[in-house]
Amino acid sequence: MIRLSEAEITLRELGISDPSEIDLEAIAWTLNARVKYRPLDGCEARIIGHGDQAIITVNSRSIPRRQRFSLAHELGHWRYHRGRLLVCRSDDIGRAGNGQSSAERDADRYAADILMPRYLFQPLAKDHKKFNFQTIRSLADLFDTSLTATAIRAVEGEISPSLLVCHGMQGRKWFVRSPNVPEKWFPKNELDSDSFAFDVLFGNAVDDASPRKIDADSWFDRYDASRYEIREQTIRTAENEILTLILIDDDQMLNESVTSYSRSRR
Repeated sequence: MIRLSEAEITLRELGISDPSEIDLEAIAWTLNARVKYRPLDGCEARIIGHGDQAIITVNSRSIPRRQRFSLAHELGHWRYHRGRLLVCRSDDIGRAGNGQSSAERDADRYAADILMPRYLFQPLAKDHKKFNFQTIRSLADLFDTSLTATAIRAVEGEISPSLLVCHGMQGRKWFVRSPNVPEKWFPKNELDSDSFAFDVLFGNAVDDASPRKIDADSWFDRYDASRYEIREQTIRTAENEILTLILIDDDQMLNESVTSYSRSRR
């Protein structure tokens, strides 16, 4: 049974039972927040509150799905950080990893819960026989969310034992893992030249049509990684950025003792 977050409880109280019913402006209105769309320079959204009333301004120059996540993110600030003037830059919203402040992580978590509530998301995700970027795209279209935000939600929702890793030209930017993947499986900072992802980012390779088998030591710098195979699927999300979905099918990788020696953890 899924334990509902505050955002999900709000949706349940509003009677929302289908992704198409998630009207963010209407939800904001019930929370005493008015929404405006204006061109913004240097930020994706901002919120100004006074008492129990707030005005949220969203960058009208951004694509619609980006606007939706930004609005949901600001609703998270309204719930958790009242009394503060917050201006959210592009890099502050929807950025996974340790570089985020606790306030931004709280707001992102709220946004994910309001846009992709688990009581709707997980049953729909599990209806798909395979877990790959095709499934993630289907869910993104259903919930009207970005591919990256949807992928993070799916990986963290234990749909399948997996990691999602983002790389740029300078190395790994961030990653998330499923709760059922032990922390010892920590991806390398730099892309291995043997990985399929390397050819997508630095070569002329196109996006992977489906996950492909590869030795685990192409992704994990552990003495025992060479024993295993994983599946890897990589897509390009920007000119100099890729996302890789790493799928772990071997139960031994998931059940092994976490005390084994690791050569490197960066």
